Amino acid sequence: MSTAQYQEDDSISQFGTNSQGDEADQAPLNRRVGTVAGMTFLSRVSGLIRDVVFAYLFGASAAADLFFVAFRIPNFFRRLFAEGAFNQAFVPVLVQYQAEGSIALRLFLAQLSGVFSLTLTVVVIAGIAMAGPLSALFAPGFLDQPQRFAQLTDLVRITFPYLGLISLTAYAGALLNAHGRFALPAFTPVMLNVVLTLAALLALSGAMNEEPVVILAWGVLVAGIVQWLMQLPALMRLHLLPRPRVSSRHPGVRQVGTLLLPAVFSASVGQINALVNTMLASTLTTGSIAWLYYADRLLELPVGLIAVALGTVMLPHLSRLVAAEDATGFLRTVNWGFGLGLMLGLPAAIALYLMSEPLLAFLYMTFAGSAMTGHDVVMAGQALEWFAIALPGFVLVKVLAPAFFAHQDTQTPFRYAVIAVVVNLIGSLATFQCLGHVGLALATALSAWTQAGLLFVGLQRRGWIKFDTKLTFVLLRTLIACGVLVFGLTFGMAQTGLNSGQWLEMPGSDRAMQVLVTCFVGGIGYGLTLLLLGVRPRHFLAATD
Repeated sequence: MSTAQYQEDDSISQFGTNSQGDEADQAPLNRRVGTVAGMTFLSRVSGLIRDVVFAYLFGASAAADLFFVAFRIPNFFRRLFAEGAFNQAFVPVLVQYQAEGSIALRLFLAQLSGVFSLTLTVVVIAGIAMAGPLSALFAPGFLDQPQRFAQLTDLVRITFPYLGLISLTAYAGALLNAHGRFALPAFTPVMLNVVLTLAALLALSGAMNEEPVVILAWGVLVAGIVQWLMQLPALMRLHLLPRPRVSSRHPGVRQVGTLLLPAVFSASVGQINALVNTMLASTLTTGSIAWLYYADRLLELPVGLIAVALGTVMLPHLSRLVAAEDATGFLRTVNWGFGLGLMLGLPAAIALYLMSEPLLAFLYMTFAGSAMTGHDVVMAGQALEWFAIALPGFVLVKVLAPAFFAHQDTQTPFRYAVIAVVVNLIGSLATFQCLGHVGLALATALSAWTQAGLLFVGLQRRGWIKFDTKLTFVLLRTLIACGVLVFGLTFGMAQTGLNSGQWLEMPGSDRAMQVLVTCFVGGIGYGLTLLLLGVRPRHFLAATD
């Protein structure tokens, strides 16, 4: 697809409509968000199934803590460099070279892919060699348990090469996204969950003479290979696999390098905060890491469906608008993402907060058997309540940050990210000893809202977001509908017994039915309230002056 076609297809919407032609132009962007959300939904659901199997296998045991730390280390660096920072430094430059033609684009990709591949090789070798120090960094609480620490180090040596494979996968996904292919990159994480679920089932079967955590560690490596290989046919069809050349002389490669360092930090606040939480949780009671993990996994469902879907589609589109010097379209895009993000994110946060324990019990006790206890659900639920408060902040960060990155401004988000990380660090250190893992979740919420608030103020000062009448119309009605949702869920939980400890005594099938009915009725009530207040789908489908 040519650049001209991109610009024609990607006209952005805002609240309201003025012509059928505008609505038709908006459909591609909204379809792309829907595509990413749909594929991400499959990824998150398969991830929850995977975690239910993990909970059945491990519960919140010491083995669970070991595997989650070993898995988190390569995932931390993957999200730090590959998915977060690299994409936000790479995509705006990529769009710039797309506009210059296929020859310039292929030359840029050849030299960048060569440098990127060499760098990943060096990093993976170094990570395997330094598995011990990395284990000490991420789980210092294990140092006084030599056998446990040695086991963690062995697991890290197995899982760390996943970083290189998944980074190449993320690089391929960014290329496909910039060329309007969103479905395959969004679907690819499903294969991670499929492979790890199969590995967990293999461990449960006892067919291999290995500890379950070792089998899962090898499953991580296999999943990386599968995800990378999935991207190659699509790249070949688009002629986006030029022969790599190791050279940093190309101005585009240097430009990406210049943007990358501050983007590493600004795009990865969540991962840095997760590292702090893991380090401090390793010093707390056994199970603290697992409680935070299970709560975070439930949070990842709305984050993926809303924040990741919007951010993934908005970054390449905003970059093209900047290249075309379309300030009006840029403003409409940011307003559109802001309004839609909060309209979807706020009710999700309310549901997670009010129904934290019933939702966790539904997922991890109904299907995971006795390995996940009622106490584990209560502990994870306390963390999930604070993660729910953080959810709208996470959504806004994903929606607002691309506005800066599209202008190749990584310095401003970097400064905001530093402040957010400091807030998390201070909050964690001040609360984890008295509140345990709950204090770590509280600090995460403070950090998320700090970063979102700073990004919003920064955009307002530059005139890149505006509370016009249409945005205000939708936000006010969203708040009213959220009030109705709070009442409805509270009343429904009181009628079903989900607002007390009764959920613990319920048979699994009854608990599942009560949770599903309450969530369904709450969601329908929220949507009907918006409709009664005058909000229509067309408000998100067409641009207006």
